[in-house]
Amino acid sequence: MIAATDAGLIGARDRALVLLGFAGAFRRSELVGLNAEDCSFGKDGLTVTLRRSKVDQEGAGRKVGVPYGSNPETCPVRTVQEWIALAGIGAGPLFRSINRHGHLGRRRLSGIDVARIVKKLAVRAGLDSAKYAEHSLRAGHATAAAIAGASERSIMNQTGHRSVQMVRRYIRDGSLFRENSAGKLGL
Repeated sequence: MIAATDAGLIGARDRALVLLGFAGAFRRSELVGLNAEDCSFGKDGLTVTLRRSKVDQEGAGRKVGVPYGSNPETCPVRTVQEWIALAGIGAGPLFRSINRHGHLGRRRLSGIDVARIVKKLAVRAGLDSAKYAEHSLRAGHATAAAIAGASERSIMNQTGHRSVQMVRRYIRDGSLFRENSAGKLGL
């Protein structure tokens, strides 16, 4: 999907949105609610401060760490830095509209915009867009992390889930073949 992004400002925004959403396991409302000042870059990566989320209606906030990726093309930290630099964003909404002439707007993207971007990139990548939406970034993180051997606790720390049962719903399909007793039968 990253290889299927546009060139220029729209592509930089879409890459940053998808990679940050996936690496941070963010909900679409959390992604579009981010401001540039919620991002703090350091030697270990990007610290994102979520000021409010679905499970934090009081607005106590939560910090989410996003480490540097090993591949510069898919590194969420580098792509967010590139997006901020190209767009010249110093403060305010991190993910903004861009008109058909390539001009950056002041308006924050909506959750529906996130869904459209994910579906657009899925189609371009030759994937079935019916299977992808804005929630795919969050669920994809949980599934991919579980397949890679991440503990449920570390996945819950990233996603902000409070119950093991809920995070297991995300990772169940990813474990269908990895932890399958039929694979041990020697057939």
